[in-house]
Amino acid sequence: MADPTKPGDDHEERVDKAFDELHESLGERLDEGARGKLSDLRQAAQERDAERLREHLTTVQEEHGWLYRELAAHPGVKALIDELALWGF
Repeated sequence: MADPTKPGDDHEERVDKAFDELHESLGERLDEGARGKLSDLRQAAQERDAERLREHLTTVQEEHGWLYRELAAHPGVKALIDELALWGF
Protein backbone atom coordinates (compact mmCIF):
# COMPACT_ATOMS: atom_id res chain seq x y z
CA MET A 1 0.00 0.00 0.00
CA ALA A 2 1.34 3.44 -0.92
CA ASP A 3 2.34 5.85 1.83
CA PRO A 4 -0.37 8.56 1.73
CA THR A 5 2.07 11.12 3.12
CA LYS A 6 4.36 10.97 0.08
CA PRO A 7 3.83 13.57 -2.63
CA GLY A 8 3.10 12.30 -6.10
CA ASP A 9 0.82 9.47 -5.07
CA ASP A 10 -2.64 9.22 -6.57
CA HIS A 11 -4.47 9.81 -3.28
CA GLU A 12 -6.52 12.84 -4.39
CA GLU A 13 -7.52 11.12 -7.62
CA ARG A 14 -8.67 8.04 -5.71
CA VAL A 15 -10.63 10.21 -3.25
CA ASP A 16 -12.32 12.09 -6.09
CA LYS A 17 -13.14 8.89 -7.96
CA ALA A 18 -14.57 7.11 -4.91
CA PHE A 19 -16.69 10.03 -3.76
CA ASP A 20 -17.86 10.87 -7.29
CA GLU A 21 -18.98 7.26 -7.77
CA LEU A 22 -20.76 7.26 -4.44
CA HIS A 23 -22.44 10.60 -5.14
CA GLU A 24 -23.59 9.34 -8.55
CA SER A 25 -24.97 6.11 -7.13
CA LEU A 26 -26.93 7.93 -4.42
CA GLY A 27 -28.35 10.54 -6.77
CA GLU A 28 -31.53 12.15 -5.52
CA ARG A 29 -31.40 10.34 -2.19
CA LEU A 30 -28.91 13.00 -1.11
CA ASP A 31 -30.64 15.93 0.51
CA GLU A 32 -28.81 19.18 1.24
CA GLY A 33 -27.61 18.01 4.67
CA ALA A 34 -26.31 14.67 3.40
CA ARG A 35 -24.58 16.39 0.45
CA GLY A 36 -22.84 18.73 2.88
CA LYS A 37 -21.66 15.84 5.05
CA LEU A 38 -20.39 13.99 1.99
CA SER A 39 -18.48 17.10 0.95
CA ASP A 40 -16.97 17.41 4.46
CA LEU A 41 -15.89 13.77 4.35
CA ARG A 42 -14.36 14.18 0.90
CA GLN A 43 -12.37 17.23 1.98
CA ALA A 44 -11.08 15.54 5.14
CA ALA A 45 -10.07 12.46 3.11
CA GLN A 46 -8.31 14.59 0.48
CA GLU A 47 -6.39 16.41 3.20
CA ARG A 48 -5.58 13.10 4.93
CA ASP A 49 -7.04 14.53 8.13
CA ALA A 50 -7.91 11.32 9.95
CA GLU A 51 -9.22 13.09 13.06
CA ARG A 52 -11.62 15.28 11.08
CA LEU A 53 -12.66 12.30 8.97
CA ARG A 54 -13.47 10.33 12.12
CA GLU A 55 -15.50 13.26 13.51
CA HIS A 56 -17.48 13.59 10.28
CA LEU A 57 -18.08 9.83 10.12
CA THR A 58 -19.42 9.90 13.68
CA THR A 59 -21.75 12.77 12.82
CA VAL A 60 -22.94 10.99 9.67
CA GLN A 61 -23.56 7.80 11.64
CA GLU A 62 -25.63 9.71 14.22
CA GLU A 63 -27.54 12.01 11.83
CA HIS A 64 -27.68 10.08 8.54
CA GLY A 65 -27.46 6.38 9.37
CA TRP A 66 -28.42 5.35 5.84
CA LEU A 67 -25.55 7.43 4.40
CA TYR A 68 -23.10 5.88 6.86
CA ARG A 69 -24.16 2.42 5.68
CA GLU A 70 -23.66 3.50 2.06
CA LEU A 71 -20.18 4.84 2.87
CA ALA A 72 -19.21 1.61 4.61
CA ALA A 73 -20.53 -0.48 1.73
CA HIS A 74 -18.85 1.45 -1.09
CA PRO A 75 -15.58 -0.35 -1.95
CA GLY A 76 -13.61 2.78 -2.93
CA VAL A 77 -14.65 4.83 0.08
CA LYS A 78 -14.16 1.89 2.43
CA ALA A 79 -10.64 1.36 1.05
CA LEU A 80 -9.77 5.02 1.65
CA ILE A 81 -11.07 4.91 5.21
CA ASP A 82 -9.13 1.69 5.86
CA GLU A 83 -5.99 3.27 4.39
CA LEU A 84 -6.29 6.35 6.58
CA ALA A 85 -6.86 4.07 9.57
CA LEU A 86 -3.49 2.46 8.93
CA TRP A 87 -1.82 5.88 8.93
CA GLY A 88 -3.23 7.10 12.24
CA PHE A 89 -7.00 7.10 12.10
